[in-house]
Amino acid sequence: MKTKIGLLYGGKSAEHDVSMQTAMAVIKALDLEKFEIHPIYISTSGEWIKGQQLMGPVTNVKELAFSNTDRLPQAALAPALFQASEQGGPLDVIFPLLHGPNGEDGTVQGLLELMNLPYVGNGVLASSAGMDKVIMKNVFAQAGLPQVKYTWFIRSEWENAKDDAYNKVENELGYPCFVKPANLGSSVGISKCTNRSELERAFKEAFQFDRKIIIEEGVTAREIETGVMGNDYPECSVAGEIVPKKEFYDYKAKYEDGNTALIIPAEISETEYKELKEMAIKAFKALDCSGLVRADFFLTREGKWYINEINTMPGFTPFSMFPLLWKHTGVDYPQLIEKLVNLAKERHAEKQNIKYTME
Repeated sequence: MKTKIGLLYGGKSAEHDVSMQTAMAVIKALDLEKFEIHPIYISTSGEWIKGQQLMGPVTNVKELAFSNTDRLPQAALAPALFQASEQGGPLDVIFPLLHGPNGEDGTVQGLLELMNLPYVGNGVLASSAGMDKVIMKNVFAQAGLPQVKYTWFIRSEWENAKDDAYNKVENELGYPCFVKPANLGSSVGISKCTNRSELERAFKEAFQFDRKIIIEEGVTAREIETGVMGNDYPECSVAGEIVPKKEFYDYKAKYEDGNTALIIPAEISETEYKELKEMAIKAFKALDCSGLVRADFFLTREGKWYINEINTMPGFTPFSMFPLLWKHTGVDYPQLIEKLVNLAKERHAEKQNIKYTME
């Protein structure tokens, strides 16, 4: 019997277009002999629109951007979204291909938990903590994972005492430093700063995307990443290195101009790789992750590792780092999707054994 998979994509975030490209790639890779594909599109304005079951590959991403002139209130529409058909019963598994807020931050995961549906990827806690870079780094600090120095501000705190904020950054971190929105992926809104004027511009830029920002100490280091996959017993892929031709790996370098070299496998020693794997799995478990994670690290010239962050819904086109890492580990793109679907079913089955009331 075919697995009825619901692909949830689009979303009301700055990463809507990235999600659309991911959905198209996954559709092309799914084996129609094994899967029924049921697309669920979220528009940029936040509408949820279920399309007809896909009977073949999609040739243009515009085909996945559905419109709905017969709009129902979302609360009334929601149960029907997760049905294969009126007679077909619920979908077997949901694959959220969403990036950024209202996608990989635990909000959609919470909805799917309430619907008691299996879904690919991380749960509510791991998704929300992994999305908020400040919370994530605080958890990593508690777990004893080495990190570069960092500080953070909320918008009102900065607006009421801008010079105090800038002084704190300069005194505690110095230059160069990186300013980032706390709750956004795909390197949107990130700036590298080498002086006060750049810092002021970076604060204004980052606060356009979030009410909270994080500022991190700049270090001279290689950027090394690994893919982590599993539930209770996660495994790591080979390591890969990002070599930006620009000063750092920003949104444009990732998605627009290809101005980045990916070296897979990374040229690191067996000892360094062992250390990387241990830290990646420790970070995975610290946030109680499940399904998939891309773990990003810095490796200094002195051979010291720092964990930078984990991404609980990493880029997932065939040319994104996470799938490429697993391809070089021996798991191709269609196999990767099937493994993640099976991990989702495994985790959901385990949850069904939890008792929520006393007998």
